[in-house]
Amino acid sequence: MTEPPIPVLRLEALDGSGGVVDSVLLPSAHTSERPTARIGGLAEIGRLEGHTPATDPAQTPVLVGPFRVDVSIKTIAAGTPSDVILDVVNRSGTPFSGHLRLRAEVRDAADPWWLIPGLFYGENRPEACDRRFPRFEAGASDPDGMVSDRWSFRSDRAATPAVFAWGSRGGVVVMTNETSPCGLTGVGLTHTGDVAGVHVDFPFREEPVTYYGSAEPRAPEAGRYTWAPGEPVRLNASVGRLAADRHAYAPVLRDVHDRNRAEHPIEPWTSVPDAADIAAEGLVRWHYDPDPGVLLETVGFDREVTGGDGSRVDRQAMHVGWVSGVPWAYALLAHGRRSRAERIEEQVAEYGPAEQIAAAERVIDFICSNLSPSGTFWGTWYRSKGWSQSWTPIRDGLHARTLGEATLFVLRALELGDDVRAAHPLWEVAARSNLDAIADRQRGDGNVGSVHHAHDGRVLSWEGASGLTWVAALAEAERYDDGRYLAAAVRAGEYYAQFVEREFIHGAPEDVDLAPTSEDGYAAVMAYVALHRRTGEDRWLELARRAAEWMLTFRYTYNVEFTPRSPLGVYGFATRGSDQASPSNQHVHAYGLVCTRELLELSEATGDPHFRERAEETLACFRQLIASEDGEVNSYRGMVTERYYQTSCFQPKGMLLTLSHAWSVGVLLLGCEQLLNHG
Repeated sequence: MTEPPIPVLRLEALDGSGGVVDSVLLPSAHTSERPTARIGGLAEIGRLEGHTPATDPAQTPVLVGPFRVDVSIKTIAAGTPSDVILDVVNRSGTPFSGHLRLRAEVRDAADPWWLIPGLFYGENRPEACDRRFPRFEAGASDPDGMVSDRWSFRSDRAATPAVFAWGSRGGVVVMTNETSPCGLTGVGLTHTGDVAGVHVDFPFREEPVTYYGSAEPRAPEAGRYTWAPGEPVRLNASVGRLAADRHAYAPVLRDVHDRNRAEHPIEPWTSVPDAADIAAEGLVRWHYDPDPGVLLETVGFDREVTGGDGSRVDRQAMHVGWVSGVPWAYALLAHGRRSRAERIEEQVAEYGPAEQIAAAERVIDFICSNLSPSGTFWGTWYRSKGWSQSWTPIRDGLHARTLGEATLFVLRALELGDDVRAAHPLWEVAARSNLDAIADRQRGDGNVGSVHHAHDGRVLSWEGASGLTWVAALAEAERYDDGRYLAAAVRAGEYYAQFVEREFIHGAPEDVDLAPTSEDGYAAVMAYVALHRRTGEDRWLELARRAAEWMLTFRYTYNVEFTPRSPLGVYGFATRGSDQASPSNQHVHAYGLVCTRELLELSEATGDPHFRERAEETLACFRQLIASEDGEVNSYRGMVTERYYQTSCFQPKGMLLTLSHAWSVGVLLLGCEQLLNHG
């Protein structure tokens, strides 16, 4: 069997404008055709079982530009990246304000595949995607359109500061820490001909443009550091070889997570039961409106500036799923019923179990009693105009993910007890109407469509994988299934498996079109765990595991460093366990709590505690910054923000969005209830 090409490791000195002052190829330790622990200074990942690596290599001095660099490469264990220590000294007699870049290359990469966790996936932005953000295209140079064959980013944009690249026969990874003695580090990629390069920068560079969350790019940016003559600076990185499978990132990122846990602690503000109580109160107190029975999507923290009704910032609207609606009403109903059964003391009677149950039932009633003419739910309710379409530019379009999520959680609400089913027959009617509509529209290859016409039921778009949520809904409809729903779930599961296997799942949120997102990962995990739960088949379990590991690429493995006077710095917010929303929406969020139950089940089914640990880690993360008293976090008890700005995108790093979102409160409540229910 032909081995993957030997990667090349380089050091480059860059001037302040990013120009290459000097480049040097590091000495290769490759002396045999057999794979060794050090090939060109790079560890072979996943291909060296049983090999005993070198553990104490000597330093290699390198001269590059104004620098003398003593390079130490140490392989800790076979199958893991090698640690690289760069002891740098400015040997010139003058200060140098520039950058040092560590670069690895892989050949046979005319059509490369990239991964920067949470930030860059393959081409990153499909050509047909309406949302504009950085896109890779071989040979391209269109900075204004954010299309290029080379990109560099600040490291805090990445869930793990690592860059992976694959050619046709193998790949390479280079990693570093978020910060170094030179300040914030950087990660990036380049492509020329059949050579794919990945690099880390000390300090960071952002080029060819800077992305700040809008369609209009900003000018390139760069960190500044002056290397004083004779000053010693120690820099750390890791490099490794990859097998050809694009999923070879999984053991690498798991190892990084395991190494970081002790150094990057999370300190929740509340216990799980207390967080559930606070979130349930927040949903009723701030987001529930009994007339007509909705969970308002956003509520401003500051009630004085905006006025008592918050009319200038409170969003007088409700989606049926996703950012509001049934999923969070279900969580509220489950919490209210548990609290009532356990006879938990009501700290605030006005928002206690009875009120929680009544509010949740009214919201689900309102949604289920207002189906669209096509037989599915509507997308969104607006106070000004009533029921309408989803957030899609396609006229009269209803988004499949939102419809599927609403249907899934109606089904789960019906499973809360015989009394629920007896009291709410309309819920079953609505759920079955949705299930029948989607099963009828399913294409022969299993695709259930991404956007549906609200009035005549035509499928308006088949693109992307937003239909994945319907796999879970169809699989969980066992009580009402004569076999038709399961058959549809299996066909859909087979169709959408290609997205998981390709390592590019995209299209789930209504507001980012065909971009890859963390929410696509959640949908995939929920879908394949549901199929495994229903059938017991190993294929679905393997897809669930693979989808979960892809989803976890969005999850921060470290705590971002904030300036001490920024809000997130003052509060000591720990980002480990939070998820980058997407390469398009570069803020961390809590939506990953939606599949807490599935990660717990996956851990049990695989015998792998890692998935449970990651679920608990996320719940610990978002039990920070939850106000338990009015006035905390500049908000009110039970309010929860949607956005934590861990990098420079939309807002300066260290800020948080001063809006409480129904889904942010609801998903915290859901995660708490799922963990408490699971034990």
